[in-house]
This record gives sequence, structure tokens and C-alpha cells, in this order.
Amino acid sequence: MVEIARAYQPAAACPAYPSRQQIQTRRQEPLLAFAHAKDPLFVDCQMRFGMRSPFQILPQARTVVVYFLPFAVEIVHSNGPGTIASYEWVLAYVETNALIEALSRELVAWLGKKGIASVAPPPTHNFDPLRLVRDWSHKYAGFIAGLGTFGLHRMQITAKGCGGRLGSLVTAVEIEPTPRPDEPTCLFAHDGGCRRCLNRCPSQALQEKGFNRQACYRLCLENGVRHELLTPTDVCGKCAGGVPCSLRNSVEASAAIRRE
Repeated sequence: MVEIARAYQPAAACPAYPSRQQIQTRRQEPLLAFAHAKDPLFVDCQMRFGMRSPFQILPQARTVVVYFLPFAVEIVHSNGPGTIASYEWVLAYVETNALIEALSRELVAWLGKKGIASVAPPPTHNFDPLRLVRDWSHKYAGFIAGLGTFGLHRMQITAKGCGGRLGSLVTAVEIEPTPRPDEPTCLFAHDGGCRRCLNRCPSQALQEKGFNRQACYRLCLENGVRHELLTPTDVCGKCAGGVPCSLRNSVEASAAIRRE
């Protein structure tokens, strides 16, 4: 487990990546969590959402590894003002997706040399174009692995917030699962407060009791047109910028402030 954790440091896992491209995106240290492939919540996701099980990805699956690559603070802050996704946020989305793909190749090859079969689902664009539902959700895998919990904005809120990208790997090696949080990491789920992400949504796709996937994706495509020099850029992230959970577990942060 320690070796895998070390390998998930981007600089260690992909030493050639920064030299191959002119990378501008800065990130914080990654978070890493593990889930047992037989966790019953994977079956629940399969039944409820049509998400593939770990065994459909890798028949000999034992563990699902999930990691979060948090964007640098200034990148997250850049996506706060206005209604159009900031250039910095869009660039971070594109470059971090590329990093996840490179990281996945490195880890699959590294584990393969040790005789351990592994498969890494793509970081994005693995969804049904009509239903806009993914066949494998890094967010749900992250929740099952204990990386964080879901916010009202349907994003995964980790110890370092929701401003970043998730990736995952299904592997045949047995690793002790990470305990799931006992408490929600979203202020709305905690006490019914906040709701700031609803006000941040330019398309009004986010509602307290619903989510309009089509409206959200239309706005993402509009951002893609505005940032056409970067591709693929069908992204928004306004609900994750300028909110209490952008960079931290907002429930823990709020409790800490009250204790002071």
C-alpha cells in the first residue's frame, strides 16, 4: 500500500510528464483512498445508476483505488467570479485529465511488472451522450472508498474540498479499505444550511431536490466554445468555486471556527 501511495505522487509516478509538455497547472498534494471491490455499495450503484461493477472492469478485482488531485488555491479562486468558467479552471481541467491518463498508464504498467493486473477507467467522457450518465463514476467510487461525501452540488467534498479532479484504478491487489467518514462534509447535509452552490449555478441546473443534467451540460458545452483553443473543455465548475467547500471539508472548518 505504501508503494502505491508513493507512486500516486504525480512527480514520482510520471517523471516525464512535465518535460513532455509545458504544464501551467499547479496542484496541491493528492489524497488517496481504497475500497474493497466487494463493497456492497458498488452493487447498489450498479442497480440504481447502471454503473459498472469493479468485476466488470477487471474480473479478478480486489481493490478500487481512488485519488483526488486538488487544484492550487489560486486556480479554485479564479473560478469564483462571473458566470463563465475561468481560463485557469478550464486549463486545469484539461491538463489534469491528461495527467490522470498518464498516471493511469504508469500505474497499470508498474503494477503489471509486479504481476498485478489493473485497469484504469478514463478520467472523463465515459458517459452516455443522451442520458449523461457515466458507466463508471469516480465520484461514487471516491465516496465508497471514504475519500469524502457528496455535496448538494453533487460534487465530492474531500478533506481538501471539491476543487480538483478524481481518478481511480481497479486492481487485483488486496489493500485494506479506507474507513468512510462518519459525518457529512457538506454543510447542507449537516444542518440544512449554506446552499451557496445553488446560487452559484449559472444554468440553474442545481436545485435543492433535483439536478437538471441537460441544462448543466448545455452550459458546459457553451464554455467549450468560449475556450475552443483548449480541448475538450466542456466544463463549468462554478458550483465548486467561491463556496465554503471549495478547498476544505466545510463542516469540519465550521466546527473549528465555532470552537475558537
